[in-house]
Formats: sequence, C-alpha cells, structure tokens
Amino acid sequence: MNLKAFLLVGIGGAAGSMARYGIGTVIGKYVANPFPVGTFSINIIGSLLIGILFGLVAKNQWLQEGGMLLLASGFCGGFTTFSTFALENVNMFQKGQSAMAIIYVGASVIAGLLLCRAGMWLAS
Repeated sequence: MNLKAFLLVGIGGAAGSMARYGIGTVIGKYVANPFPVGTFSINIIGSLLIGILFGLVAKNQWLQEGGMLLLASGFCGGFTTFSTFALENVNMFQKGQSAMAIIYVGASVIAGLLLCRAGMWLAS
C-alpha cells in the first residue's frame, strides 16, 4: 500500500467528516422538518463537488497525482453519507412514512446525478 495515498485519503476524509458534522448541525438547528434536509443537502452538495473535481481532472495535473485521493476519495467520501441516508429511510418506513421515504430516495438519486453532471459541465 502506498503510504502517501493512504494519508491523503485519511486527511481528506477527516476534513469531509468534520464538514458534514458542522453543516448537518447547523441545518438541524435552523430547519425543523421531518424530511432529512441535512443529509439530503450534504449528499447533493457532495455530488456537485465530485462532479466538479472529475471535470477538472483533465485540466489539472495535481488532481491526477494526488488531488483526487485527497478531495474525491477523501473529502467527498467523508462528507457524503450513504449509511445515514439508508438509516433515515429505514426509520421513515418503520414509522409509516413510506411516501416521504420514497420521495427522499427519488429526490436524492435524481438530484445527486443531475448535480454531479452539472459539476462536470461547470468544470469543463
């Protein structure tokens, strides 16, 4: 295993996790909503960011050499959260909020894909 790559992913992941916690805390404090606005916002922002990063790869050598490990695998991997998304959906289904869970899944997937592609477009 390449120690430099391992450290880049770890540093980026730590920064992404802290950003997710901070943003999620702020959103949770100011937005009282049964829909998981915090996780949804974080995941679609992460989709936009990773799209921008992949769009910039062709233009920037440093991204190809280690920046993608730091920013895409590390930061975006630590920032976005599929496990929380899954847990929130399971909880909604268990509480009988099936319609909201289905909307959450659909909106997350569609917005994530669209924003990832938009990020690639913006960067090119």
